[in-house]
Amino acid sequence: MTFQNIGILGAGGFGTALALVLHENRLPIALWGHDPRQIAALREQRENVAYLPGVPLPESWGYTSTLDDLAGCDLLVLVTPSKATREVAARLSTVALRDDAVLLSCTKGVERGSGKRMSEILAEFFPRHALAALSGPSHAEEVARQAPTAVVIGSADPATGVRLQKAFTTRFFRPYTSDDLAGVELGGALKNIFALAAGVCDGLGFGDNTKAALVTRGLAEMTRLGVALGGRPETFGGLSGIGDLMVTCFSPHSRNHHVGERLGRGETLAAISASMRMVAEGVPTTYSAQECARRLGIETPIIDQMRALLDGTTAPRDALAALLRREPRPE
Repeated sequence: MTFQNIGILGAGGFGTALALVLHENRLPIALWGHDPRQIAALREQRENVAYLPGVPLPESWGYTSTLDDLAGCDLLVLVTPSKATREVAARLSTVALRDDAVLLSCTKGVERGSGKRMSEILAEFFPRHALAALSGPSHAEEVARQAPTAVVIGSADPATGVRLQKAFTTRFFRPYTSDDLAGVELGGALKNIFALAAGVCDGLGFGDNTKAALVTRGLAEMTRLGVALGGRPETFGGLSGIGDLMVTCFSPHSRNHHVGERLGRGETLAAISASMRMVAEGVPTTYSAQECARRLGIETPIIDQMRALLDGTTAPRDALAALLRREPRPE
């Protein structure tokens, strides 16, 4: 059954890009953002100047900063920063949503303290609603300009996954489905940590050998922790795992790579964060992932060094040296 009314929660680059994908299939869109001034600017300018400059937005869309305006939606696509997911979910839970509304998380993160994935947070507030997550190598800048893109939609309910797949399938956007919701979410979240590390390598001026080693061992570490957290090994070899890992480690669009590169050049995290308006999810996820790893007894040497680097307790070259000094072992 085709979705009739779609609410996009999050008016940043990725939320806007996904709205454009759904618009390609002539689906009605309401774009919600927490800042009334930004929403007013989008409505007037028909362009997301801050996040997707040069991409025109359709006149048919609705724009709102009032969550109650989404009460009639049968699909709610959440694209808020991970640190805001719980707050937005709590506020959305006060809205009289349709009983058949599907909630799709497109946020790549793990909550600090609880170690919960985004869909697990949503399940706390919407236990009777169908839940799913979309992940994979999909930079907003390229999706919005209709570059061929493949993603994966994870849902414990295969019928929900197929329904979402049909809604998002276009001539340039190809979603696959998976019933490994945990693995899909964890791949998308954990890869951001290694994108930070890849940026550090570039900031230090190292070459292809270094980054290839980092990405390969990062995949092993991501899979080891992801499986311990409930994902299946094969999922990390797919789009939300190695696919997203590659694109964020090598692309100039990657905010996480950008932050890592500046760290590698010697800038502090505080200075970098103060100069950016967009969120680099790898930063909070580094802390969340290390907390989960320590709780489960999982070895995560790259994550540990990234945590020390973010805390300012080690320098970029010292972090790399610590990884290279580890006891030799079989691959």
